[in-house]
Amino acid sequence: MKLSTKGRYGLRAFIDLAVYAQEGPVSLASIAARQEISLSYLEQLMAKLKKAGLVESIRGVNGGYKLARPAEEISVGDVLRALEGDLAPVECAATHPGKEVHCTGSDACVSKIVWKRINDSINQAVDSIFIGELVEESKKA
Repeated sequence: MKLSTKGRYGLRAFIDLAVYAQEGPVSLASIAARQEISLSYLEQLMAKLKKAGLVESIRGVNGGYKLARPAEEISVGDVLRALEGDLAPVECAATHPGKEVHCTGSDACVSKIVWKRINDSINQAVDSIFIGELVEESKKA
């Protein structure tokens, strides 16, 4: 599985927001400058995160963005799925609630077991890392 720039830059921006949101709403311009991400691209990423209910925007002179929930309750998986969609390495390993996905090959495709295990491992890894942990790590650096 290879993450696109949406996932990589978006996660960096989200962690930056979590670090600086403790001081109040954070402007996108300040995140863009610290993370060296184009402001227009960052606006697109924040729109996805807002739609997923992970961030809230505050209007006004002292406005900006803040986390919608405490950083300790938001996993890396939450952020990556909001930006990238399903993290499955192949379509037949993807989880689509209420819809079974069939491979284009044989119904007896044994390699599906491999893709399912990889998918489960990816999800377990990203769902067990919380933004709060990464904020604490950033303070040590």
